Amino acid sequence: MTNPSSIEQTVMRRVRTIHRLRPLISFGALASVVTVVALYGIGREVWVVRVFENSPQDMVGRFLYFVYAFEHTRFVVQSLVVLTLASTLYLARLAADRFTRAFTFA
Repeated sequence: MTNPSSIEQTVMRRVRTIHRLRPLISFGALASVVTVVALYGIGREVWVVRVFENSPQDMVGRFLYFVYAFEHTRFVVQSLVVLTLASTLYLARLAADRFTRAFTFA
């Protein structure tokens, strides 16, 4: 048996590294990171407590207030809100899918 060449050793080391990291890098993990980073960005751009303090108490008024606040904020905040919403919905769909798979007896 011959000794593996240095190129073969390098390639196989990279293959093993990717094989070990593959379970850690998934769309669910990426969506979680995106959600956390986007929420952090919203917190840095907007004083969130003041937004909730200034909102009216009735449901219709609160909805209209949030729509107005969303429309009149900066593009960065709008993008972060949409990104947070999309990644949170993806995580909810992923969790529901895994939950139904866990309890399906087929």
